[in-house]
Amino acid sequence: MNERITPASDPSTWGRALDEAVNILSRGGLVVVPTDTVYGIAADAFTPPAVQALLDAKGRGRQMPPPVLIASVQTLDGLATGVPAGARALAEAFWPGGLTLIVRAHPSLAWDLGETHGTVALRVPDHETALALLARTGPLAVSSANTTGSPAAVTAQDAYDQLGDSVALYLDAGEAPGQVSSSIVDATGETLRLVRAGAISLERLNEVTPVEGPTA
Repeated sequence: MNERITPASDPSTWGRALDEAVNILSRGGLVVVPTDTVYGIAADAFTPPAVQALLDAKGRGRQMPPPVLIASVQTLDGLATGVPAGARALAEAFWPGGLTLIVRAHPSLAWDLGETHGTVALRVPDHETALALLARTGPLAVSSANTTGSPAAVTAQDAYDQLGDSVALYLDAGEAPGQVSSSIVDATGETLRLVRAGAISLERLNEVTPVEGPTA
């Protein structure tokens, strides 16, 4: 078995794996984590060299900054400012879950996620391993655990096959249940707009609050 891939599906036995993940992330290393959608590659959101290492591992430039995973909807106001009521309604309805919200980042935050133009993409994953890790680390920059242009990883082995030794640890919780990326809604304009269709359909979003479809 690959020594970088560590089982992390059972709360009664994942303690050592999560300890190691927390230690690696605190030192600026990278960890692959399971989520409810697909596997993600994670870095400490407040350590710019770690975020750059994440982008380098994926072969992605700073013009494509990673989203940030958080442990609960209550963290939203600590990271974002001027959140529209409709975006809050979506967060309450679909977090934890497969919805990413692009919001205005709080200007006081000491992070550098790339060319965000003052925004940040936030999500609360619906996966107990990811949530247990986030509860200990705080916000993590997390992008899908694949090289840019390749299929998203739905197992830890899929992720390792693409990212290899650029990641220090792979937390293995079996096959990702969702196997489709999150839906992304931009909440920084005058109206809410779906910019990437994914786990949550436009129809379901509109049951909560008006959301425009993707522009052609």
